[in-house]
Formats: sequence, structure tokens, C-alpha cells
Amino acid sequence: MSLCIVGSMAFDDIDTPHGASGKIIGGAGTYIAWAAANFVKPVNMISVVGGDFPKEEMNALNKKGVDLEGVKVIEEGKTFYWSGKYHDDMNTRDTLITELNVLDGFNPVVPEDYKQNDYLLLGNLDPKVQLNVINQMSERPKLIALDTMNFWMDSAMSQLKETISCVDVLIINDSEARQLSGEQSLLKAAEEIAKMGPQFQVIKKGEHGALLFHGEQVFFAPALPLEEVFDPTGAGDTFAGGFMGYLAQTDNTSFENMKVAIIKASVLASFCVEEFGTQRLREITDKDIQIRINSFIDLVKFDTHFETKEEFN
Repeated sequence: MSLCIVGSMAFDDIDTPHGASGKIIGGAGTYIAWAAANFVKPVNMISVVGGDFPKEEMNALNKKGVDLEGVKVIEEGKTFYWSGKYHDDMNTRDTLITELNVLDGFNPVVPEDYKQNDYLLLGNLDPKVQLNVINQMSERPKLIALDTMNFWMDSAMSQLKETISCVDVLIINDSEARQLSGEQSLLKAAEEIAKMGPQFQVIKKGEHGALLFHGEQVFFAPALPLEEVFDPTGAGDTFAGGFMGYLAQTDNTSFENMKVAIIKASVLASFCVEEFGTQRLREITDKDIQIRINSFIDLVKFDTHFETKEEFN
């Protein structure tokens, strides 16, 4: 099956309690691509970069199985740049610098070869850009997923809701779910979001795992406990890429298969935070992924001598 992704390719400069990264490769689309390509190939990328984006980075993505026909290179322009500093708890951060550069006014063009892709993942971008891509598809994909953030809820809520109404899966974190829905309870938040259009809601809770909702069905996956989180930048994008990459690989959009996709996504996100930027994602193998999946299984597996709910009570 084929997966098309839309997202930023960028330079990041990150400061954490563990040190400073300097100028490194980042961007939602980049993380998504590295994650999704572990499961499905090719991953068809739509993005924009300046002439300063390293050719070796493009080559590395291409070697991983990412098709870059949809990446526009503006030779005279500069690539999107973001700088941020994390607090000691690693859960909060301050944005220091944001330079949109070539991302400002980005008007994506979907290549003909991408227009019939079976799966579409819209990374965190202006909802007008996300909707533009949906409208360019010649056939509606089997599954459209969208990732967004509170910035668009603050600045473009009306446009965001219009775009959300066109997708099947919404992927957001818990604070964003509460802001979007106006509900504090995540159960009620999922119900309100479902009314907006998406029949599946994935609500991330960072180090506390992720929830999957579909009507009356709910699934919770814990996060794998890690001794140290080195850099959480891109973990959510990595999660989204792993989730959709696995669904595209298996070509199965059932709730039961999405449970597995949540675990696969959580595994990849757990790798992402172990190094600055995309470095750890570049190194992992299929064996590494399977070993960590086994760790997840051990984490939630338990035996009981109770045979019935009544006996347990």
C-alpha cells in the first residue's frame, strides 16, 4: 500500500538539561518519514526546503525509502528554522526563535503519482495547507489522518475545524484535545471531536501513553518507561508516522489493528527521545523494534488465578 505524507522539513536548534544540539535536521515531515519508512515503502513526501538543506540528508531519506518528488527546493530560499529550550521536567519548553522562511506561503503541489495514494497523513501545518492537499487527491484515500497543535486552535480555529471535518483520524495531545473540545474529561473530549468528523481519535499523553477512541471503544497503551529522555522534540511526529506507516503496511483500518499500530508508534517514539533530532531513528533496525515491542508486551502482561469478574470482585 502507498502512504503520502505532508509536513515540514527544517533546521532545529535545541537546548535541554542534557546539553545543546546546535543546528540539526528536524521538522514534522522529516520525523514522520523516518518513522513510517520502517513499515511501508515508498513514503511519498510533500514538503518545501531552501537551497541550504543538505543534499546528504535528502539522499539519506531516499535511501530509507522516502520518495522526494513532492519536495520543492527553493534554491534561493532558506529552510524553516526553529530554536527551543526545554525546562528541567522535559515536558515544557520555550520557543526561542521561529523563522518560517520558505514555509511561509507554502502552496503544496501533489505529484500525479501521489494523487491516488491509499493513505494520507497530514503533519502539523496550517490547516489551509492540509485541506489543499486533500482537495488535490484524485481519489479519496482509504484513511486520512491529521496532526495539529494548539497554535492553530488559537489562530485558525474555524479553518482547522473545516479541515478536521474531512479526515478519519485526528492525532493530538491531551491538552489540545481539551482545548479543541472544551471538555476536561478525555472521554467527553473524544465524543465532541467525533462530532466534528473524525471517527477515530488518538490522544497522546506523552510519558503516560496514548488513548485510541472509536465510538464506544477505547484502548489505552502505556508509554515504555525510560531511564532518561534526552530530547522529546519530534516524538509526537514519530508516533504519527509509525502509526500510519503500520496501517499502510497492513492495509487494515480496523479498531483492533489500530491497537497494534498504537504500540508500534509508541515504540518508535521511545527511540526518538533517546538522542537529539532524528539521530536515533536513523540507527534502529527491525530487530531493535521487535525487541522493544516485546518489552511492551512484558510491561502489560499479567497472570491471574481469578476466572470471572465476579470472583475478582
